[in-house]
Amino acid sequence: MRALQCILLCLTLILFTNCSNNDSQEPNTDIIPLSYNELLNVSYGSNDDQVYDLYLPENRTLDTKVIILVHGGGWTSGDKEDMDGFKDSVLRELPDYAIVNINYRLANETTQPHPMQINDISTIINHLKTNRNEYVISENYGFIGVSAGAHLSLLWSYAYDNESNVNMVASIVGPTNFTDPEYLNSTNPEVQAIIDLYSIDTTPDFLEEVSPYHKLTAGAPPTILFYGGQDPLVPTSQATALNEKLTNLNIIHEYTLYPEEGHGWTGLKLLDTWTKLKAFTQEHL
Repeated sequence: MRALQCILLCLTLILFTNCSNNDSQEPNTDIIPLSYNELLNVSYGSNDDQVYDLYLPENRTLDTKVIILVHGGGWTSGDKEDMDGFKDSVLRELPDYAIVNINYRLANETTQPHPMQINDISTIINHLKTNRNEYVISENYGFIGVSAGAHLSLLWSYAYDNESNVNMVASIVGPTNFTDPEYLNSTNPEVQAIIDLYSIDTTPDFLEEVSPYHKLTAGAPPTILFYGGQDPLVPTSQATALNEKLTNLNIIHEYTLYPEEGHGWTGLKLLDTWTKLKAFTQEHL
């Protein structure tokens, strides 16, 4: 009787071991692909402006790359909703990318834009990294900025990306050089208002510190630029000088000038911008 019990016990152990081994070799078919998700007005600070919208593609993984949209408004106004056109285009035509459409604290008579707004972008990047596993995204970022948002995108990518997470940056009519004589000597009251706001410290060191042109080094990410030849706010020299320096440093870049356009454009020119921007993003991000 005792011998029979031993035999039955051995048979049970053999069957259990075989089943366990077979189970370990079977592929896990219970993994459900991640669905599309939106997280709106995610807070990254105590100020009402410190929020972002996050659009997460379906079937995303920890290799999913992230496009960060930065609105304009002269550092004193504007909202992430201003970038909805780009957001919708990315959702429609680049559906495998995650999108972060950001707000940042706005400057006023008592609060200067620098370094406040750069600090906000740094906080957003750290927030994305902290929540990477929850969001299921990579740490590979690309910036698309317009006007003041383009300036911030360039400046952060060139001077504050200490871990080289930015794979590409796009500037649409963004200021690049606060030491540019054509900028400083402009008689346009709107330009003077911007200079007075952003360049409260007119020392050369400060003007260079806040100028993407002066922070550009050979380690900068691929850059794509779009500017208007009749822009009343950003002289063409802002674009041509940065384009020349990108060339001299052998940095991958593209530069498009629309000679008859101003501080923004629509129609076929905007379609051309998006077509080039989409291709550049697909190649470099």
